[in-house]
Order: sequence, then C-alpha cells, then structure tokens
Amino acid sequence: MTSVRRTTRHRRVRAARKPAIGALAAAGLLAGAWYATAGAATTSLTITTTKVSLPAKYPYLSAGYNGTREWNRTATAVAPNGTLRVAWPASDGIHVTPLSAAGSRSGADTVVKGAKEVGGLVAHNDGFALLTRVADTNKWHETAAAIVRYKGGAKSWTTKLTGTASHDTAPLLDGRLTWNGSKYGAYFVVHGAGGFADGHYGDKLSYVSPKGSELSGGWSWGCSHNEGIALHAETSGAFTSLCFDDWRSGLFVSTGIGAPDVAPVVQREQCWAGYCGGTFPGRTGDLVKSATGRYATAFASRGAASAKKNPDDSSGRGWTVTPKTSTHQVAIAFLKNRDSGPGKAVYLSSTKGTEHVNVHLAPYGEDRLLLSWESLKSAKCAAGTCTGTFTGTHLRLVDWSGKFRSADKVVSARITGDVAVLKDGTLTWAYAPVTPSYSTRLTGASPTTTSLRIARLTP
Repeated sequence: MTSVRRTTRHRRVRAARKPAIGALAAAGLLAGAWYATAGAATTSLTITTTKVSLPAKYPYLSAGYNGTREWNRTATAVAPNGTLRVAWPASDGIHVTPLSAAGSRSGADTVVKGAKEVGGLVAHNDGFALLTRVADTNKWHETAAAIVRYKGGAKSWTTKLTGTASHDTAPLLDGRLTWNGSKYGAYFVVHGAGGFADGHYGDKLSYVSPKGSELSGGWSWGCSHNEGIALHAETSGAFTSLCFDDWRSGLFVSTGIGAPDVAPVVQREQCWAGYCGGTFPGRTGDLVKSATGRYATAFASRGAASAKKNPDDSSGRGWTVTPKTSTHQVAIAFLKNRDSGPGKAVYLSSTKGTEHVNVHLAPYGEDRLLLSWESLKSAKCAAGTCTGTFTGTHLRLVDWSGKFRSADKVVSARITGDVAVLKDGTLTWAYAPVTPSYSTRLTGASPTTTSLRIARLTP
C-alpha cells in the first residue's frame, strides 16, 4: 500500500473549452466532414462522420487547472454484436445513446438519473455498464464512485465502490471501466474520508462480477494524486494499468499491485497538479496491446532534464523532476510485456513553443497504431498549463517502433473521448461538432450542443 503524500491535493475540477466556430468549421465541419488542412492527397486516412441529434443539451466544457479549457468526456463503446453506445453528460444525468454499427441512432436514450460523470462505459448486447458518480453521505459531502448496469432499458443493479466503510469518496473519477467477459475492472481517483488517508487523494482499482458483487483483487489506495489513468482488461489475472503519480513524479505501470516504489517507470515527469501529461483521461489513458503481448501508450510529456529523490521527503519515496521543456511534446512508449519496464520513450514532436494536448492512441489494422494529438501554437504557459491558438487535430499512423507510417492529416475537430474498436478494425468515436479554442481561460457556464458527430475510420 502506497503511503499518502503529506500535502493535500488541490481539488481537481473538470476543465473546458469555449467553442469558437472558426474558419475551419465554416469550411465544412458542421456538415459532417473531417477536412485535412494540409493536403488531403498526401494521406491515406479517410474519416467519415454521422450526425446524431440529442434530446438534451450536452455541456461539453468545464474549467480545469488555472481555468484551462477541458472537455467533459464522452465514452464510445462497442457491444459484441457490433452495435454502439455513447455516454455523455446532461443536466438530468448521464445519457447513453444507442447506435447502429454504422453510427446512426437506433433508439431512445437511456438516462441514468442523478449520475454526475462519464467515468467509463462497457456496451453489452442487452444494454451497458457505466462507471459514474452518485449521491452519498460522508464527511466531505461528496459523491461516491459506482457502476450502474442497465439491461433492456431498465436498471439491473448499482454497486457503490466508495463509502463510509472504506473511508473514501469520489468527488471526480478521471476513470476507466473495462470488461473481460467475466468481470469488470474500475480504476478511478479517490479522496480519503477518514483512516490513514484522510484528506488526501489517491486511486482505487475495484473488480465487480456480472451481477454487481465486489470481487477480490485490486487495491484501495494506489498512486498518489493520480493525474492520468489507463486500464487494459486481461483475459485472466490482474488487469494492466498505468498511472501518472505526482509524489514519485512520473508515469508508472501498476500491474495488479498498488503501485509500489518498484513499479516500472515509463517516464519521469513533473507531476504537480496541472503539469503532468495526463491531467485528465482526455489527455492520456490509452493502453494498446499487440497480438504478441507488447503494450503501447502515448502521452503529452515535458520530459526530464533531471530526476532525483527528494531529500526533504523522509519516506524516501518522493522525487523531484526538472522538466526539459516548458510545453508538452508527443511521446510514445512501449512495454515488452506486462511485467517489464518499457524502453526509452520515443518523442514524436520537438516544437518547444507549441503545446501538444489530447494525445490518443488506438490499434489500426494488424501492425500499426493511430496516434492523434492537438497542437496550440504561440503557447503561453504558467504553473504547468498553457493557452494558445488551436491549429488542428493531427492524425498519423505509427508502427510498433514509434516511426511514422503515414502523412500528417490535420482536421478541425477534436477527439472528445474514448475511441472504440469494431471487430473489423474500424475505429469510431463521438465528438462535439465545434472547433476547439484554447486562447483564453474558461469563465462562466459551459456552452452546450444538441448534437454529436460519430466519426469512423476503417483501416
């Protein structure tokens, strides 16, 4: 069990971006096309989209660290029969929209009343399971983490994963929910509410049966102040996880264990609140497994000019990292297997005056990966967060050594949440049909949209 950090974490709130329907959107985004801004003839990536109208307003932004614009998460998941579900937040709860395999609406939304956040989604042929937050009674007056299972449009069960007995709450999740066919794995941020971790933040990994019973395994307190979460469901044994840990300063593998000091280090990073490449699962959280058992993860990184144990930390666990760059660059790292540390991170950008955010990674065919990120030019950074001019979402293919295998396709929209993989290898995701803006901090209420776009990319 990891010890708690001696300073209390600043409460994290979701971040956001006010939409600016700019020239790129006017050029066709709202009509449903993803346009390349740098030569469509040079790329083989073709993305098609479908519009889905929403019965309620989707507030897609909120203010994060230093008021930075962050996107309220959507989650897209594919059921075994090929149909899709998309979860998104609204004022009346979390909506789960059923879609056909082609991305068209196939029925009315299911509304999970009282739910506060999309922490993860698993699609089943008969419904879905949602990781979310629900009302609870505790000393901080905060919500509890819960998995809610729906079958045939009706609630089947709800299992709370935090509470008085475990001395924890979940004021936010930054979570992941996965399913291996026999159990769910839920990985999320917790706030200590009594006991040894009172007032501190850590993370928790819980396993739940198909009928909603909590199972053994996982941990009650893992990475300190987790700044980014990834979880891969294994066919047997512990699920493979990643965390950005602010105390030990970096990205760590925490396979089946509570992220102890011996957990393999992917990359040392200065991981104070707002600084890490993770920050929210919209920034990192993708963990891809190859057919040969290798893993790949991509993230936004400022690197480490130096990394050393913190002499002022009497526990010997704290690290001090001096970042190499003021802005985040795009990095990818590979793990030989689930029990070994990775090789050196491969950096795929080096434009130090440009901020890189919202890094995603997904399998593309048998031997390649789709890497995406957003770039902000003329970045101005303070306390780890940056403003800048959005210059597009970049999509490129890379191989399992980190080399680019396609031209750079730049589009005007944003990948708002999870990317789902269909049986034929098609990648699909839902996004708000607005052009991102990062030029100023967010103040006031979130803007809203009453439609989503469902994007599809077929290898």
